[in-house]
Amino acid sequence: KYCFGDDSSQLKDYAWYGDNSNRQTHPVGQKKPNAWGLYDMHGNVWEWCADDWHDNYQGAPNDGSIWLDGNKQEQKLLGGSCYSCSNYCRSAYRISCARDRRSYKCGFRIIFILSRIT
Repeated sequence: KYCFGDDSSQLKDYAWYGDNSNRQTHPVGQKKPNAWGLYDMHGNVWEWCADDWHDNYQGAPNDGSIWLDGNKQEQKLLGGSCYSCSNYCRSAYRISCARDRRSYKCGFRIIFILSRIT
């Protein structure tokens, strides 16, 4: 369910969400990281994904690549926000959002891919 396991009572230790955020966003890195050292994988702000919105996972790539099909209207959001209940913060929970929508409850994760030096 969650990046730390299935026990929702532990969510307060890993995420800012409706039960502990006072309905406001918080600086990143204040909660516990997951087993891979990643912070804020649930709650705080909905994670704006590069994938187009799809009603289900039928036909999804299984290699972790971005899933695009030309849907220019909607994108996928994951992870819940500072307003969300614990169920919305589950890893599998996702919603659609208009691409031109702006909200302080939505954000994105910046990644940097390191290449191995040999």
